Formats: sequence, C-alpha cells, structure tokens
Amino acid sequence: MMKSKFLLVLILPLFFACNNATEVKTENTEEETTAQVPGNYGAIVEEMEIMTISQLYDELASKGEFEGKVIGQIKEVCSKKGCWMTLELPNGESMRVTFKDYGFFVPLTSQGYPVIIEGSATKTETDVATLKHYAEDAGKTKEEIDAITAPKLEYAFEAVGVIIKENA
Repeated sequence: MMKSKFLLVLILPLFFACNNATEVKTENTEEETTAQVPGNYGAIVEEMEIMTISQLYDELASKGEFEGKVIGQIKEVCSKKGCWMTLELPNGESMRVTFKDYGFFVPLTSQGYPVIIEGSATKTETDVATLKHYAEDAGKTKEEIDAITAPKLEYAFEAVGVIIKENA
C-alpha cells in the first residue's frame, strides 16, 4: 500500500507537467505556425529524380497514371486540418493531393509554399458528393457548394511524403 502511494506521488506531477506542456503548445501564434511550415511530412522524400508539374500533366494525359516525385507550389490547403492540398496544373485546373492512409497532414498555413511530393497520380472521375465535401473543407459558400451538380474528370495525387520548401 505504501509503495502504491509513493508511486502515485511520483506520477501525479508528471501528469500535470505533461498536461501543462500540451496547453502551452496549443497557444502558438499565427507567426509561429507559419515559421514551422517548411519541412518533411510523411515518408522522407529525397530531392532527386523530380519531375515538373508540366511533365506530370503530360504523362497523365498520355498514360493516365504516374508514380514518382513532382515539384510544384501549394495553391490551397484543407482549412479544417490540412488533410489535402492542391497544386495548379498547366491547364489552369487544380490537382488534389491527398495523403496515404491519412497518415499525415500539412500545416493549414502552407498556401503559396513550393513543395515536392512523392507518390502516385491518376486521372479519375470524382463524384458529386465528394466534390461537395471538398468544397465544404475549402470553406466555400453554400451557393458554391449547391452549384456542384455533375461529376468532374480530375487529376488526383496520393502522396506518401511531402517536402515543403522555404517560401521563395
């Protein structure tokens, strides 16, 4: 009995110390969050054998699929938790990038940063329900969401790893 009380006395301060550290960490300012954007997310990505977004687009147009690394710039990020992002394609459309098995996310403040992504891409048709879900995640208005009435042919990328570079 004495040993369990002694252990409790040792463990309780640890619990409170961890709890306070968590609270302090969640009080980051916008500036601190932005400063933490560059880095590797997901699997480690090596900066070699990288294609441009134009090369990826051409390969998807001819073959319908791609596997490898691509460099681009983040156009948009899921405003709820960073669970997807988009890159602009040469035709002016966006390619949605999701993260394998939702195993990692990117910072909400990543828009505009250069990025290298590794994984696989496909040309696919996205159904109306999914398009509306993505529009909600992006913070679109009810009118914009209601205007989505047909599936869309899209380019999609599933990343296993992402490097967000310093903003140039």
